[in-house]
Amino acid sequence: MVTFLVLRPFTDAVLWLWRLERRLEFLYRPAFDRRLRGPLFEAAQRLQNRLRHDEHLALAEERELPDEEALTAQITDEISKFTRENWLPGGAQRFGNTKTFGVLRADFTVLEGLPANLRHGLFAEPGHYRAYVRFSGPGPYAPPDLEDLGQCSVAIKVMGVPGPKLMADESGTQDLIMVSPASFVTPDIHENADLQRWVRAKASLGYVFSLRPTRLIQLFMQLLYSPMHSNPLEVQYYSNVPFLLGEGQAVEYSLRPARPGRSRIPRRPAENYLRDAMVRTLTEGDWDMDFMVQVQTDPHLMPVENASVKWPERLSPYVPVARLHIPAQRFDSDAQLAFADVLRYNPWHSRPEHRPLGNSNRARRTMYLALAELRQRMNGVHHIEPTGDETFDPSPPSAPGQILHDQPSGKIASPDDQRSGASPGRTAAVDITRTETSRTAQ
Repeated sequence: MVTFLVLRPFTDAVLWLWRLERRLEFLYRPAFDRRLRGPLFEAAQRLQNRLRHDEHLALAEERELPDEEALTAQITDEISKFTRENWLPGGAQRFGNTKTFGVLRADFTVLEGLPANLRHGLFAEPGHYRAYVRFSGPGPYAPPDLEDLGQCSVAIKVMGVPGPKLMADESGTQDLIMVSPASFVTPDIHENADLQRWVRAKASLGYVFSLRPTRLIQLFMQLLYSPMHSNPLEVQYYSNVPFLLGEGQAVEYSLRPARPGRSRIPRRPAENYLRDAMVRTLTEGDWDMDFMVQVQTDPHLMPVENASVKWPERLSPYVPVARLHIPAQRFDSDAQLAFADVLRYNPWHSRPEHRPLGNSNRARRTMYLALAELRQRMNGVHHIEPTGDETFDPSPPSAPGQILHDQPSGKIASPDDQRSGASPGRTAAVDITRTETSRTAQ
């Protein structure tokens, strides 16, 4: 009763005020981020580290949480219920990284001359791979860009990757998933399970009202990295969680634009102004981003099991290991946007040399799979492991409320990710034509 009568209205009021503030950010936020965000974030990290206890783990060592399997099941159950309660069949969306800004074709090039300790798995030899890159908003809803939570995410599906994989549902891919905040909102899945209960109750600020000061610190750090963005291509992204890079070596990932961005927030932002900015950039020419790794050198200040701690760059700077080249293209047809629905991104689509580490990553293996199966089952679509040879029918979307089923021609029914604020039940037809080619690096 308190949640319904007090915390939910309070959360709605705070979100309304935040969205009002976003209309004024152009007056101060760029200067604030340049001068104050870094020092304030470092101060918050220092305070959080003082409140943490040393787990006395070795480099790249993991330690399971008590009841980790039950916590993972609890999070999956809460998000599954949220999905069923908030999306109609035919229009179900991802719970996180919800709104698709675009699924872009790209080339992922492993650099030459890497240090010996970084030459493992995908990065063992120089090579060129095709990739699909999905840029998206935070979720769990898909509002107009001006009203989102000020965070972006990127998921790179590198294709044609040889060797054994940790999951059986894809045989030739390596997925690399990152977000724009430099630290994750919760330190572990025990805290995340509590957060998801509040999110499902539509009273997410209830999570903060506890006797744990670290939750306020973590919220503060999220707000520092939640500005009104101008272009998802011009944002730096972070994995927040670690991965193996060879035996006994942990790294975190980051993706950074190769050159400074020039996009400006429109005076009157359209509903999908972030996608519009990406379209303008890729109409004018190519765009490059550096994929980087950061090697763990201190097991306490650079923990494996706490996702809210940003690994200090003064202890270990990021090292570029690959270049993501996004050629000039148009990607905003209904068919290519809806292609996102037949894709599954999971960090466990991976070679063993890059095994995900930490409790948050361990939970993602079964959680992401279960939620992807639920979403695609609700939408009547089937998972596709892409090859890069897909072509997309530029035909207009189907009528609102119409749900299409698989056709012999390869036509697949997919939702349009609410990209125009339409009813969640609106679907778009995707005609995917594929030609089988070699899965080796090209």
